[in-house]
Amino acid sequence: MKISVFTKIEDIINNLDVTSISAERKSVLQSLIDFIQGKVEKKEDVLLNFICTHNSRRSHLSQVWAQVMAAHFGIPQVFTFSGGTEATAIFPKVGETLTAQGLEIMPLSEGKNPVYAIKYAENAHPIIAFSKTYDDHFNPASNFAAIMTCSQADEGCPFIAGTERRIPITYDDPKAFDGTPQQTEKYKERSLQIATELFFVFSKIRK
Repeated sequence: MKISVFTKIEDIINNLDVTSISAERKSVLQSLIDFIQGKVEKKEDVLLNFICTHNSRRSHLSQVWAQVMAAHFGIPQVFTFSGGTEATAIFPKVGETLTAQGLEIMPLSEGKNPVYAIKYAENAHPIIAFSKTYDDHFNPASNFAAIMTCSQADEGCPFIAGTERRIPITYDDPKAFDGTPQQTEKYKERSLQIATELFFVFSKIRK
């Protein structure tokens, strides 16, 4: 069943430009499409664990937008997660970027590694977000796809226990622009790139 996401998120989704995705990039995304389609056809849970080195930026943006797109397209039984090769903290600019794009970020705890609830629709469970390792107890232990969102994590994780499929879909790190005048724009740009590609992925799923 399709879930109505917040109006501002819907507006952003309606303005995403999938024509900006190259044929080469679509080929990279096909493995994720195939994994999700296979699970949907078998009526199995779709467990997606987005993995990056520090679980602080790209993996969280990917986790959030994948859950949003599953809701938008009404793809059932999709559960998204994220993790790193080490745990740090969600970088504050990620929360600011998602808030500007219509999501509600609610702090659940403070400290060095805060926990957040990220709400994208009135009638959906919020995403619980905090930095953790990919094999943290909070994440699935088996039958999941490990989506490697940065090349360092892909190279640094030669083996991920329990994964059903390992899929490298890497993104440039917006961290390169931290502390510069371009920081806000570059985080927005990366978030929208991830949103656009995951829109394309879920738009291809046949229910």
